[in-house]
Amino acid sequence: MKPRLVFVHGIGGPRDAGADLEEWLRALAHGARAAGHSSRLSGLAGGWAADARFAYYGDLFRTPGAQGAGTPSTRRGAGAAPQEDEELVAELVAELLLEAVDERLTDPDLPPGEVRVLRHARTQLAPPGGAQGLGAPGRRAMNALTALLALPGLRATGGWLSARLTVGILGQVARYLNRGEPDERGVTLDRRIRDRVAACLDGDGPTVVVAHSLGTVVALEALHAHDGDVPLLITLGSPLGVRTAVQPRVRPQPLSAPACVGRWLNFWDRDDVIAARPELERFVVPNAASVGPVSSRVDSDGVWVHPAAKYLAQPAVAGPLVEALTAAAAS
Repeated sequence: MKPRLVFVHGIGGPRDAGADLEEWLRALAHGARAAGHSSRLSGLAGGWAADARFAYYGDLFRTPGAQGAGTPSTRRGAGAAPQEDEELVAELVAELLLEAVDERLTDPDLPPGEVRVLRHARTQLAPPGGAQGLGAPGRRAMNALTALLALPGLRATGGWLSARLTVGILGQVARYLNRGEPDERGVTLDRRIRDRVAACLDGDGPTVVVAHSLGTVVALEALHAHDGDVPLLITLGSPLGVRTAVQPRVRPQPLSAPACVGRWLNFWDRDDVIAARPELERFVVPNAASVGPVSSRVDSDGVWVHPAAKYLAQPAVAGPLVEALTAAAAS
């Protein structure tokens, strides 16, 4: 029985799951070649070496009947949180950005121009004297993003298009962790999202899981309820380390490796603002088999390094992934 390869996507707008699966597999193939695994690619691409699945949940963030792209404290629309949740979502987005900026500022090798941009963004997020007012979190977040979009890792090319859209997309992390927005059955948004991932995990035999961005939070929680064999979990550009806006809201607490995971590799890029506090082993408790995250830095080219395909094209990521699939297929 061939193993499953389950991809769990992160933040972003509506997407074509089939097209994304093909893109992620192409990037994986590129990285595998660079890692010296060309001989193993035909099986992966042909579908016999692994049952590749893309756990898609992006449509669940859409608000039925809404038009346009909504963001906290702006206008509501597709992807916007219900009105009663918008203030909390905006506050969590501001917290996420503030911690990411503070973590980045600890780098002693930052060029002066980047330091100036980061300090300006920090002033927008945490105004002197605690000045706030009605709708302040949403305004602070958008003002900060307007400044941060000047940085190479957040420019529009290949990435987010505007500060307003960026705040709305980051708000998806907050909406998931808010544990609200029940449907007509009373099932909350976060549970519906985990159910999508669980459906892809379902089946006999081993499963290799690759999770990106918000998907690392979703996958971690879903795997805690999974009793199958997961020989390898790979997390890419994870916000799990965000101390205030993410880490204490992840379930279960304390933050720990799922019992079903046999190995956990975590990858981060220096220019990925989402991966604040990227060395997850500093605060994630190992499971009973002493398995915990092992973090490694990768460096991608270009002005936007957060996409999953950028990570999967790295030989350091693709190499162990393909090796794990090969070992699972042989077991």
